[in-house]
Amino acid sequence: MNIAKHSNDSNLQLLPKKRLPSKYELGSMVLASLLGTYLDLYFVGNHFYQFPLRPFAEIFSINIAFTLLVLPLMTLILLRSIAQLTNWGKAGVILFVSLLMPILEKLSELLGLFTHSVDWKHLYTFLGYLLFLTIVWLFHEWMGKRTR
Repeated sequence: MNIAKHSNDSNLQLLPKKRLPSKYELGSMVLASLLGTYLDLYFVGNHFYQFPLRPFAEIFSINIAFTLLVLPLMTLILLRSIAQLTNWGKAGVILFVSLLMPILEKLSELLGLFTHSVDWKHLYTFLGYLLFLTIVWLFHEWMGKRTR
C-alpha cells in the first residue's frame, strides 16, 4: 500500500470553518430578539400566557433566555438555511416553521415551561410566527440589499 502524505492538501479539511454572523444577520437577530421581547411582555402583561419556569423569575415576567438567546440563534439558523432558496422556497420554509411552532408550544406546555389562558388558541401562535418570521426575513433581505 502506497499512502502519500500531502502536507498542503487543500481538499482535506478536518473541521468546517465557523462563519460569524454578518452585520445584516446580526441586525436581523437583534430585531427578532426585540420583537420577541416586546411581544412576550405584551402577552404576559395581558395574561394571555406565562412562563412558570424562567431564569431570574423574581425580576423578569418573561423568559429572557428564550428572547435573548434561543430566538436570535434560531433566527440565524433559519436565515442561513433559506439563504439559497427562491422566494417561494423561503416562504414555504417560513410556513412550515410557523406550522411547527404550535406543536412545539404544546410540548413546552407539557414540560411545564409555558401556560396559556383559556382564551388562547394555538392558531394565534401559527399566525403570529408566520407574521414574525416574515417581518424578520423581509428585514434581512432589505438589510442585505442595502449593503451590496
